[in-house]
Amino acid sequence: MNNQETLQDEKKYNKWIVVLSVLIPIVVAVLFGIKIPNVEPLTFLPPIYATINAITALVLVIAFWAITNKKRKLHERLMKFAIMLSVAFLAMYVAYHMTSDSTKYGGEGVLKYVYYIILITHILLSIVIIPFVLITYVRAITNNFERHKKIARITFPLWLYVAITGVVVYIMISPYYA
Repeated sequence: MNNQETLQDEKKYNKWIVVLSVLIPIVVAVLFGIKIPNVEPLTFLPPIYATINAITALVLVIAFWAITNKKRKLHERLMKFAIMLSVAFLAMYVAYHMTSDSTKYGGEGVLKYVYYIILITHILLSIVIIPFVLITYVRAITNNFERHKKIARITFPLWLYVAITGVVVYIMISPYYA
């Protein structure tokens, strides 16, 4: 496959990347504001989805190791698993917030500012990372590995930051869950 065909294959996915990159945050924001009445709160979910974030971070690091050691098939499987973990996280996160009130952070002083800085950067980057992951994935499945590597250098640290800060946010807020 020549470079022109590879770019054309990539372009086929661009509409989906744009649609999903816009739609996912909007749907999450809308669902976040909806409370399902007369349903038992899913208060058991936060430690589960925090664990999923931790596993995602670990999988990303192992996938990085795999590709740097030329274990491409392992890297591919791990990245698909990381995407599935992120989807599972998102489904549980939305389900929790549709059945439970948001927990307020109860810390004070410097820790309160640290928490909110981590939380805000986590939320913003969790939105920003969506098109990066999708573009990176598309470049891999269309065998455009040079362009895949270029964007993966940005996607990897951003995604890793989002996964790790998801765990940090959970640890910091967990004492305040009702």
